[in-house]
Amino acid sequence: MPPETGSAPVPAGTPLAIVCGSGAFPLAVAEIAARQRPVFLIGLQGAADSAIAHYPHGWIRMGQLGRLIDLARSADCKDILFVGGVTRPSGLSDGWPDLALLRQIPRLLRGFRGGDDRLLKVVADVMTDAGLRVVGVAEVAPDLMARTGVLAGKTPGAATLDDVCLGLDVLDAISPYDVGQSTAVADGRVLAIEAAEGTDLMIARIAELRASGKLRLGKRRGVLVKGAKRGQDLRLDTPALGPKTIDGVAAAGLSGIAVVAGEVMIIEVDAVTKAAERHGLFIFGMERRKP
Repeated sequence: MPPETGSAPVPAGTPLAIVCGSGAFPLAVAEIAARQRPVFLIGLQGAADSAIAHYPHGWIRMGQLGRLIDLARSADCKDILFVGGVTRPSGLSDGWPDLALLRQIPRLLRGFRGGDDRLLKVVADVMTDAGLRVVGVAEVAPDLMARTGVLAGKTPGAATLDDVCLGLDVLDAISPYDVGQSTAVADGRVLAIEAAEGTDLMIARIAELRASGKLRLGKRRGVLVKGAKRGQDLRLDTPALGPKTIDGVAAAGLSGIAVVAGEVMIIEVDAVTKAAERHGLFIFGMERRKP
């Protein structure tokens, strides 16, 4: 299926294929990437925003690995970027597997027996074998990546920074198990660790615990700590922060968010900053500490 074209001029250069999952992140990345080179968006049906139709694009269903590769090649893409949320399939029976997917069964079965990072690395190997170079958000849209220092609100105090350090230690400790990218800490106590539910539902769990009285904390106590797992391939899964997470942190009664600089992308920066300041929250970028 050839790429759809519009009347707007496109930059010179080799087109970039952007495989789009759910959320606002794919379109934010596409907008920036399109200023530098042609883009061709490949939307996952049931997940990607219909607004990808504003760009040259095509659609795939879960399991259509061959169609994904064919679409990227038909648009003359040499590089491919994965961005946006995707519900992890429970197995090869999810979706409509095509012949290309069936040929990868031995690899994919090994990938399913592990966390998300393990499965995504298998997908990256398949793309590489198909002649596509997998790139990450940091390479395509570096300005979206969090920097160090205060990003919104006030500088967190010493006690809060101690909680941040504990949160980073927790994320480091669970990294070998390919579990999650976020934790919440208050007064030296780990409140929650992200698992399969994702960051926003983890935060909602904290709000529920507070509302039920099972978690007793003063107002605006605790911090969300977010960063990549040790050894995580950021080309395939870049932790992200958007306005929805800010609202969730406020509803959970936390005081702010600490992110690892260069590992977490922030979209709609103005909206994120304004939401944080409206709720009286801080956002702080930390350097990744050495093991």
